[in-house]
Amino acid sequence: MQVRIYRPAKSAMQSGQAKAKDWILEHEPSAPKKIDPLMGWIGSADTQSQVRLTFASMDAALDYAKRMGFEAIVSATHERGHIIKNYADNFRYDRPA
Repeated sequence: MQVRIYRPAKSAMQSGQAKAKDWILEHEPSAPKKIDPLMGWIGSADTQSQVRLTFASMDAALDYAKRMGFEAIVSATHERGHIIKNYADNFRYDRPA
Protein backbone atom coordinates (compact mmCIF):
# COMPACT_ATOMS: atom_id res chain seq x y z
CA MET A 1 0.00 0.00 0.00
CA GLN A 2 1.27 3.46 -0.85
CA VAL A 3 1.23 6.44 1.48
CA ARG A 4 2.04 10.07 0.81
CA ILE A 5 4.07 12.10 3.30
CA TYR A 6 4.05 15.88 3.00
CA ARG A 7 4.07 19.13 4.94
CA PRO A 8 0.94 21.20 4.19
CA ALA A 9 1.07 24.83 3.16
CA LYS A 10 -0.18 27.39 5.63
CA SER A 11 -3.79 28.39 5.39
CA ALA A 12 -4.65 31.67 3.71
CA MET A 13 -6.84 32.49 6.71
CA GLN A 14 -3.94 32.74 9.14
CA SER A 15 -0.92 34.94 9.38
CA GLY A 16 1.28 32.60 11.41
CA GLN A 17 2.74 29.17 10.74
CA ALA A 18 0.38 27.19 13.01
CA LYS A 19 -0.31 23.63 11.80
CA ALA A 20 2.15 24.11 8.93
CA LYS A 21 5.10 22.57 10.76
CA ASP A 22 3.66 19.06 11.15
CA TRP A 23 4.13 16.31 8.60
CA ILE A 24 1.02 14.51 7.29
CA LEU A 25 0.81 10.85 6.27
CA GLU A 26 -2.13 9.98 3.99
CA HIS A 27 -3.00 6.74 2.26
CA GLU A 28 -3.30 6.83 -1.51
CA PRO A 29 -6.73 5.67 -2.74
CA SER A 30 -6.73 1.99 -3.65
CA ALA A 31 -9.92 2.14 -5.72
CA PRO A 32 -11.65 4.90 -7.68
CA LYS A 33 -14.66 6.61 -6.17
CA LYS A 34 -18.10 5.65 -7.46
CA ILE A 35 -21.33 7.57 -7.84
CA ASP A 36 -24.23 6.18 -5.85
CA PRO A 37 -27.09 5.60 -8.32
CA LEU A 38 -29.86 6.46 -5.84
CA MET A 39 -28.59 9.65 -4.17
CA GLY A 40 -25.86 10.72 -6.57
CA TRP A 41 -23.28 10.98 -3.79
CA ILE A 42 -19.68 10.05 -4.44
CA GLY A 43 -18.26 7.37 -2.19
CA SER A 44 -15.80 4.54 -1.83
CA ALA A 45 -15.38 1.36 0.16
CA ASP A 46 -11.77 2.34 0.90
CA THR A 47 -11.72 3.39 4.57
CA GLN A 48 -7.95 3.97 4.62
CA SER A 49 -8.38 7.10 2.51
CA GLN A 50 -10.07 8.77 5.50
CA VAL A 51 -7.02 8.32 7.76
CA ARG A 52 -4.67 11.30 8.22
CA LEU A 53 -1.81 10.95 10.68
CA THR A 54 0.35 13.87 11.84
CA PHE A 55 4.01 13.61 12.85
CA ALA A 56 6.46 16.11 14.27
CA SER A 57 9.17 15.25 11.74
CA MET A 58 9.58 13.62 8.36
CA ASP A 59 11.83 10.94 9.87
CA ALA A 60 9.12 9.92 12.33
CA ALA A 61 6.60 9.58 9.49
CA LEU A 62 9.06 7.54 7.41
CA ASP A 63 9.82 5.28 10.38
CA TYR A 64 6.10 4.66 10.91
CA ALA A 65 5.58 3.85 7.23
CA LYS A 66 8.52 1.46 7.27
CA ARG A 67 7.27 -0.31 10.42
CA MET A 68 3.82 -0.78 8.88
CA GLY A 69 5.23 -1.98 5.56
CA PHE A 70 3.95 0.95 3.48
CA GLU A 71 5.67 2.33 0.40
CA ALA A 72 6.19 6.01 1.17
CA ILE A 73 6.24 8.87 -1.34
CA VAL A 74 7.68 12.05 0.17
CA SER A 75 6.67 15.39 -1.36
CA ALA A 76 9.29 18.12 -1.20
CA THR A 77 8.52 21.19 0.85
CA HIS A 78 8.70 24.70 -0.56
CA GLU A 79 10.20 27.08 1.96
CA ARG A 80 9.10 30.70 1.89
CA GLY A 81 11.69 33.35 1.25
CA HIS A 82 11.61 36.32 3.59
CA ILE A 83 12.24 39.83 2.34
CA ILE A 84 13.23 42.10 5.18
CA LYS A 85 11.91 45.61 4.61
CA ASN A 86 12.19 48.81 6.57
CA TYR A 87 9.45 51.40 6.59
CA ALA A 88 12.04 54.17 6.40
CA ASP A 89 13.22 52.85 3.02
CA ASN A 90 10.00 54.20 1.49
CA PHE A 91 11.27 57.75 2.09
CA ARG A 92 14.92 57.38 1.05
CA TYR A 93 16.07 60.06 -1.42
CA ASP A 94 18.21 57.59 -3.41
CA ARG A 95 15.65 54.82 -3.78
CA PRO A 96 14.96 53.47 -7.27
CA ALA A 97 11.84 54.87 -8.90
